[in-house]
Amino acid sequence: MVLISGAGGKTGRAVTRALALRGVAVRAWVRRGMAVDGAAELIVGDMNDSADWQRALSNCDKLYHICPNMHEDEIEIGRKAITAAKNAGISHFVYHSVLHPQTQAMPHHWNKLLVEEMLLMSGLPFTILQPTAYVQNIRAQWQTIVADGDFAMPYPVTTRISLVDLCDVAAVAALVLTQSGHTGATYELVGSEPLTQVDVAALIGRVIGRNVIAREVPLSDWERNARAAGLNEYAINTLLAMFRFYADYGLIGSATALSRLLDRKPTPITTVFTRWSA
Repeated sequence: MVLISGAGGKTGRAVTRALALRGVAVRAWVRRGMAVDGAAELIVGDMNDSADWQRALSNCDKLYHICPNMHEDEIEIGRKAITAAKNAGISHFVYHSVLHPQTQAMPHHWNKLLVEEMLLMSGLPFTILQPTAYVQNIRAQWQTIVADGDFAMPYPVTTRISLVDLCDVAAVAALVLTQSGHTGATYELVGSEPLTQVDVAALIGRVIGRNVIAREVPLSDWERNARAAGLNEYAINTLLAMFRFYADYGLIGSATALSRLLDRKPTPITTVFTRWSA
């Protein structure tokens, strides 16, 4: 049995489906009661609660740990996860980290690095996955893009970012959890060359058959909308820091590791766009 923490989010759901396709029994840990396709069991709990960790890991032999996105307690949650995994005798701890966690200017990246450090010193058999930004992050504005040809982001349109298909990330997660030879490894999961936002707009336009214009949204406008939507203060400040870093440096990685793990080329981002247009 594999426990997937944070199973209610898009990453957890994708990993659950990928493991189910391999016939692996998954216990999906969610914050509130909800169905997770492919899960053999569902458990509701709070990752900040050590007793919930003990309960969640009971009779599991492997853990895929996903901390909720932009969570201010990620370090403490990581500590509780590692302690509980050691107490439960977990045979493989796979940590869902992020590309370039050594970037202190992005707090959520840096927090993941500190969890990686704890995992390195834990004595647990581990694998660390470091995905770049998902192509699927664009899905939230897909209807606007298709209707208006408007592709907006809170950083310059010249910003270069390497993307990855979440389905490829989930496939690798299932692979490292079901095959030997990955203990002690850290894998950067990148699916595309670094693309400017103008490049991405052009690729979308090619798929949907219309002109798409990349447009920078002022950070002040983004922040006002985020507050109106109810995003918490920590998440807002963390995302603002990320956008500023992207503006200065982008997020650039290599697809070599992902290609070797999948034994094929990563899924082109245009393939993902085509799925949405079908």
